[in-house]
Amino acid sequence: MTYKNEQLSEEKVFKDPVHRYVHVRDRVIWDLIATPEFQRLRRIKQLGTTNLTFHGAEHSRFNHSLGVYEIVRRIINMFEDRPHWNKEERLLSLCAALLHDLGHGPFSHSFEKVFKLDHEQFTQRIIVGDTTINQILEKVSPGFSQKVADVIGKTYKDKLVVSLISSQIDADRMDYLIRDAYFTGVSYGHFDMERIMRVMRPIDDQVVIKSTGMHAVEDYIMSRYQMYWQVYFHPVTRSAEVILTKILHRAKELFEDGNYTFKLEPVHFISFFNGDVKLDEYLKLDESIVQYYFQLWQDEDDEILRDLSERFINRRLFKYVEFNPNLQMKEWMKLYKLFQYAGIDPEYYLVVDSSSDLPYDFYRPGEEGERLPIHLLMPDGSLKELSRHSDIVEAISGKKRTDHKLYFPKDRIEELEDKQLVKQIKQILYGQGEVENVR
Repeated sequence: MTYKNEQLSEEKVFKDPVHRYVHVRDRVIWDLIATPEFQRLRRIKQLGTTNLTFHGAEHSRFNHSLGVYEIVRRIINMFEDRPHWNKEERLLSLCAALLHDLGHGPFSHSFEKVFKLDHEQFTQRIIVGDTTINQILEKVSPGFSQKVADVIGKTYKDKLVVSLISSQIDADRMDYLIRDAYFTGVSYGHFDMERIMRVMRPIDDQVVIKSTGMHAVEDYIMSRYQMYWQVYFHPVTRSAEVILTKILHRAKELFEDGNYTFKLEPVHFISFFNGDVKLDEYLKLDESIVQYYFQLWQDEDDEILRDLSERFINRRLFKYVEFNPNLQMKEWMKLYKLFQYAGIDPEYYLVVDSSSDLPYDFYRPGEEGERLPIHLLMPDGSLKELSRHSDIVEAISGKKRTDHKLYFPKDRIEELEDKQLVKQIKQILYGQGEVENVR
């Protein structure tokens, strides 16, 4: 029996709070899970700083990756004897599902933003690079690792395989919505996943949904909408992300300045500061390492780095007010000057943060980041785009919701000795009248 088709002598299972069990029978999958690159995902939290808002959100990218694999495994079992499904793509689909988040760094999106990284590119680099993952995939067949990378990069020729882990209703989204709802303790993310999987059908190059399952899909889309605004974009979580981002910016600025001496040289960050990150260096950096530096930076000589690190470690977060930069730029400029006068660096302590989400979109050809719509399979065999048939989905289709907040250290403001200055700042922040004289 070839390595590609080799099965374990008995099925292995992972006990899972969301799917009850994650089933593994393929030797390839079992070997991939055991690699250092995949085990690293145990040390990357799925939701970054969200555990500072919802204390149960301690689950990892490892948990989620196993969950996505399990959903795809179940979908493929249901597709097995259906036309349009190519059985030869089974192992490729399972490997892509398992490895789709392999390149996430510590605190994921905040980290990417500061250092201008892309976790999908790093996922592909890990898969095709000099790694244990690559060695295992190449044992399946020469070039197999590139196929897996292409699926994750959405460039693989069989778009049906791509859509299993990357579409508007895919295994990735289904797992993280239910898993994140479970660990945060909220009710918003729950929907009937079993029902959705039962009404999925492979048609040509996409997965479609039997029209009888439309209401389960409506529920899924509304769950996603609620999770984004109640959990993922929670303003307290965003406050922690703002501070995290500013810590990394400050450390980078001090390093680039060349005149500052860290008490402990930040060796794990140097390649990130220089913008030349080698793959082995990327894989060595996880959240435990980052937290270690934050602990140390509480004792740094630089006041800003010291203060921000202490805030993050001890959850002394910034407060926030509603703020629209498109309409309130004059107020922001006044605050900027007042913060400077008060000796509070506005570059680090006066931060506008914006969140936006498009819960569902229909097909817009040629647009950047175009999304393939969800199609319903009608009783007569025709396909109908979801928002044309669902009043609920039509109501939110193509409607981007954006939210802006202004974050600031309320405690630093209140500690100022100049009480008139405190009053001026608060008047602008809390809208208690116009300030005439800004110093």
